[in-house]
Parts: sequence; C-alpha cells; structure tokens
Amino acid sequence: MDDLHGEWAMEVAEAELSSPLPRRWAHTQGVAERAAEVREVLGVDAGLLLAAATLHDVGYAPRLAATGFHPLDGARFLRDEHGADKRLVRLVANHSFALLEADERGLREELAAEFPLLEQPLLVDTLVYCDMTTTPDGDRTTAQDRVTEIRSRYGDDSVVGRFIRRAAPEIFASVERVEAALADQPR
Repeated sequence: MDDLHGEWAMEVAEAELSSPLPRRWAHTQGVAERAAEVREVLGVDAGLLLAAATLHDVGYAPRLAATGFHPLDGARFLRDEHGADKRLVRLVANHSFALLEADERGLREELAAEFPLLEQPLLVDTLVYCDMTTTPDGDRTTAQDRVTEIRSRYGDDSVVGRFIRRAAPEIFASVERVEAALADQPR
C-alpha cells in the first residue's frame, strides 16, 4: 500500500467519524500519527499500517454499527462498500486483540471465519502499539495508562471491561515488542 491508500483511508475515516464522533476522530488521528512515527520498522507494509491505523475504529460510525462490535462492522464496511485490500480489512477486523472481545460478545466464530487473523506478527503488533498508546483525545500515553482508562470508562463488569482485562497482558507484550523493534532501528 502506498501514500494514496493513506489519503483514501483518511478521507473515509474523516467522512464517517469526524462529525458524528469527534472524540473518536481525534483518537483516530492520533493513532495515525503513531503509525507514521513507527513505520520504519515495517518497510513495505508501512502504508498498510497507516491505512489500518486510520481506519481501525471506522466501525464505530453510527451508520455502520450493525452488530455493535466495531471491528466487525468496520471490516464489513471496508470490504463491502469499498472493496478494500484483504489484509487491511483483516487488520481492522482483528485490531488490538478483537477476537478476545468477540469471544465476550458471542461473535468469535463469526469474526474468525469471516476475517482470519493476519499472520504478520510485527504488523499486527504495530497496530496494537499505535492504538494502545493513544488516548481517546489523540494524545500519546502508555499502554498501562490506556488500559486503565478503558477499564475506568467502561467498568470492569462490562463486556469491554472483561475483554480489556483479558487482553492486557497481550497488549503489553505487543507494545514491548514494538518498542524493542524501534530501539533496534539505526539512528
């Protein structure tokens, strides 16, 4: 994927999120900024990361929320309305350990069958890193603070609260792997 895909992704995300969900749009912009910062660890997949970072939460858009599970709704929208790249759609569908939340919602088999996990660990980790080191307002944060914020916002007994508690160790491990890959980059 190239910069044209990044521009397209930004146009789509802005059209779907900026007016109905300005805070989600701010988060999306921050996640895209993180992707631009870490793209050197991915080489040829840097454009794909930027597009996925920009579109990862598009399924929150009210007109797209068919199931109420934003990774699934967003991936279906990208596939069905835009004929988006299959790897992009799979990244959006599975971002930030979405299978664990799908399990909490009774949608695991549906998500896994329709959008299998992408077998590119560093690419998957970098999207987790970008999402989980960005606040709801688009600012930089730590993964630990982000998980704490999510738990506080949704409550520990909610579907999202249960999911984020289960996912936290995986999230922290992904962030550590990306930070290590960034540290290994020549300066």
